[in-house]
Amino acid sequence: MISKQKILIVDDDNNIAELISLYLLKEFFECKIVNDGYAALEAAKSFSPDLILLDIMLPGIDGYEVCRELRKTSNVPIIMLSAKGEVFDKVLGLELGADDYIIKPFDSKEMVARVKAVLRRYQTPAETAPASDEKIVRFPDLEINMSNYAVTYCGSPVEMPPKELELLHFLASSPNQVFTREQLLDNIWGYEYMGDTRTVDVHIKRLREKLKGNSNWNIATVWGVGYKFEVH
Repeated sequence: MISKQKILIVDDDNNIAELISLYLLKEFFECKIVNDGYAALEAAKSFSPDLILLDIMLPGIDGYEVCRELRKTSNVPIIMLSAKGEVFDKVLGLELGADDYIIKPFDSKEMVARVKAVLRRYQTPAETAPASDEKIVRFPDLEINMSNYAVTYCGSPVEMPPKELELLHFLASSPNQVFTREQLLDNIWGYEYMGDTRTVDVHIKRLREKLKGNSNWNIATVWGVGYKFEVH
């Protein structure tokens, strides 16, 4: 019997949390509800969720801080929930490591679709696929292995969520070729993705922070167009 995927719902409004849980239970997810930031951090350890729906305005510590703390030790997918729809709030959530951002009030079907989309992006079909040379890209000081979703930089492993790794592999597989943000969204996130091109910028920023200071290659911005993996 296949075990249900587990969703941790973090919202101080228990009525909203129960409503979200109701919709997800109908889709055969297992749900757990907590109502504050500290409880969210504890539940992330004890419940081991496959995805977290995280409200921003929480008692104790807010959703931004919860996300920041979780990202120190975990790559669990996080979708932030907020009544704030400003671009700054969205970008801040993404920069802290969230995978998506849903503005309240939201349509229940859209919420469920986004949960499923993010979970699909975190599934790694490479676990059952045979290793092949095409899945491994090598440059000086860098190896990207899609067979086991691993990145090694200067001899040390680098922790990356699946989408960061897939974006890096996609760019590095076509050195010096320029891709627009839209092309990267289509190829990495898929046509069903409901986010915007700022998501690409945030992931590029994280990659640059993790792969600093190499003189042989870099992830270059092509102003007005997009990005490329530039080999010197």
